[in-house]
Amino acid sequence: MELLCLTDRDPADSLPALDLLPHEVRTSPLSVDLPDSFAARFDAIIVDGSLDARRARTACLALRDASETPRIVVLSEAALTAFTREWGAGDVLLPTASPAEVELRLRLLEGPPAETASTPAVQSAGVVIDESSFTARLFGRTLDLTYKEFELLHFLAANPGRVFTREQLLGEVWGTDYFGGTRTVDVHVRRLRAKLEDHEGLISTVRGVGYGFARSRLDQEETA
Repeated sequence: MELLCLTDRDPADSLPALDLLPHEVRTSPLSVDLPDSFAARFDAIIVDGSLDARRARTACLALRDASETPRIVVLSEAALTAFTREWGAGDVLLPTASPAEVELRLRLLEGPPAETASTPAVQSAGVVIDESSFTARLFGRTLDLTYKEFELLHFLAANPGRVFTREQLLGEVWGTDYFGGTRTVDVHVRRLRAKLEDHEGLISTVRGVGYGFARSRLDQEETA
């Protein structure tokens, strides 16, 4: 593959595995605006955000509107929480990624096979979640969610009316190997409700138990 790396240093310093792969790599400063015709010459663009995630985000947003070339961002582990789908990049790599992982992620950027079955969307109480594109909409409005907010909303909306304890949500969304406490569930529910705005009541709190989705909506439908 012919790769373009947007970085202000040697690409091998931001992603050492590149030195061990047989790809042709060209570099360009992060701050340079790239013409679409130039970006289109490459199979993929690697955006180096390992030192400055803010500048990497700015570069990604500029590329999102100007180029269709697939993009992948290199971020430090501490900066991963800043990454959202709004950046317009297809994937994220840690600087310590192995050559095998980098090669796999680059191949995946090339897109799915032509004969790929579409993933059905989850629809509940005005929320439509398309897992294949990682988008969530509320009555037609696209929600700007972080990865974990998306996963939490996806799980709750896929199980309307049910109540889950914080421990259950932690295991289903964060995984059984997550060592954080249940407090993180409360924090993400609070942030998710804020993004639902006038429809924050879709996520209800059951005192002494946990959280449920669209419980009042289902009760209204059953009594109607």
